[in-house]
Amino acid sequence: MSAEGLLRVLQTPCGVSKAISIRELKEGVPHPEVVQFQAVWDTGASASAISPRVVDALKLIPTGKGISNTAAGSVFVDKYSINIMLPTNVGFSSIEVSCNKMNVDVLIGMDIITQGDFSITNKKGKTVFTFHTPSSHFIDYTEEIKKIRKVHVSWAKQGNNKCPCGSGKRWEECHGK
Repeated sequence: MSAEGLLRVLQTPCGVSKAISIRELKEGVPHPEVVQFQAVWDTGASASAISPRVVDALKLIPTGKGISNTAAGSVFVDKYSINIMLPTNVGFSSIEVSCNKMNVDVLIGMDIITQGDFSITNKKGKTVFTFHTPSSHFIDYTEEIKKIRKVHVSWAKQGNNKCPCGSGKRWEECHGK
């Protein structure tokens, strides 16, 4: 996903359906309909959640009760089992979520985010957000900058003061800070 400007909220479409058990699959119960909702990605949320609107639209039945820790404090809530389909066609089945009154239909929490690679970059007034699973490699910007610094030392010996990252800026104005 990419957008002009520096985003303060990461929001994407998200497909949600009622979870189906292995027993139901063996009995030939058809896969439930996937309904599209808007989802907010929240690295501050330990678990994913849905709104009452999702519960009503999918006619979900609670699987139990639990405590949900929110910014407003701890709340006793109903729990539901759902399937989530992300915009990149990555799906998660039988995810246990709580139902909370929220300003968004689906909240993607760390229970999902930590199952793959999650990255946000901001450059030239544009935000790019990506997620995929399974993880394919380590992304470590600190190590990348260390490599650039090593390259710059060799460049400086040759009398070049431009940053080796390719920005065209002087080293001191770019990665030399």
